[in-house]
Amino acid sequence: MKTKLTVNNNGSLKIEGEFTIVDPQGNEYNLQGREVVSVCRCGLSQNKPFCDGSHKGHFEHNAVAFDLPPRKV
Repeated sequence: MKTKLTVNNNGSLKIEGEFTIVDPQGNEYNLQGREVVSVCRCGLSQNKPFCDGSHKGHFEHNAVAFDLPPRKV
């Protein structure tokens, strides 16, 4: 399955499909076979980089897709 990243309203980034998550040194997180995880983007999770729901009531962002400006050359 193609990897899909969903930006949730007022919350996490949901990743689905085949993917790996690594730390800055390239060490892979053991996802225990999960094909869906949520990654924290509010900074409040006690389980970073993964979401634990701590954002509820503390993080506001209405996710609406838009076009990025052209790449700089």
